[in-house]
Amino acid sequence: MRLFDTHTHLDAPQFDEDRAEVIARALEAGVSKMINIGFNRETIPTTMKLAETYDYIYAAVGWHPVDAIDMKEGDMDWIASLCSHKKVVAIGEIGLDYYWDTSPKEVQHEVFRKQIGLARELKMPICIHNRDAHEDVVRILREEKANEIGGVMHSFSGSWETAKMCLDLGFHLSFGGPVTFKNARVPKEVLAQTPMDRLLIETDSPYLTPHPFRGKRNESAYVKLVAEAAAEIKGIDLQELAEITYANALERFGIV
Repeated sequence: MRLFDTHTHLDAPQFDEDRAEVIARALEAGVSKMINIGFNRETIPTTMKLAETYDYIYAAVGWHPVDAIDMKEGDMDWIASLCSHKKVVAIGEIGLDYYWDTSPKEVQHEVFRKQIGLARELKMPICIHNRDAHEDVVRILREEKANEIGGVMHSFSGSWETAKMCLDLGFHLSFGGPVTFKNARVPKEVLAQTPMDRLLIETDSPYLTPHPFRGKRNESAYVKLVAEAAAEIKGIDLQELAEITYANALERFGIV
């Protein structure tokens, strides 16, 4: 069985004491490939180092909306230059975050739009962070013609109505730990209706830890728990769910 964790943060300080062991546990659990996310000035270099160190770890680079206020002149050129690296497979995570009050909305919108434009120019898929900003995220994706490149709605948390709009724009929906929670009715309902060819799985480790480890540090090995929950929701066996989502990820990110 092959699993693909399409969104992880293995360079996070939570893994400083045992990073190699965490990666080894992921491989033992059947996780054949992982995409690590570099989302600001600190994490982009550490993400690139991971991708260059491990054959099976790929990179996405972009500027997170929480850090939008810190983006300086030249950072967009830096991201663009890294996109020519053979291990960089997406621009992200980018988007909007209305939960954390760190960057003004207008600044978030500007940084988001610029990165969609860069992705269109470079013909790269984008990885979307969306927290409490469903309407504006979809509107900006439409206005900036993100359908021309598509991408992934990371850790999708919206309604089925929002999901349909994202699917219509050519995006995949990625699900993580919340679909294992007993009280997570909406994510489970949305996953159940998501077409199999647009379904991806992730951990977002060290965050959003799945049941039964909720409240503890997440790690990429736990994407198997997400896969098990997704297979049950879809009414198929784990092997089939794993193979389909693995193939979907290869195609979405252009990995051969």
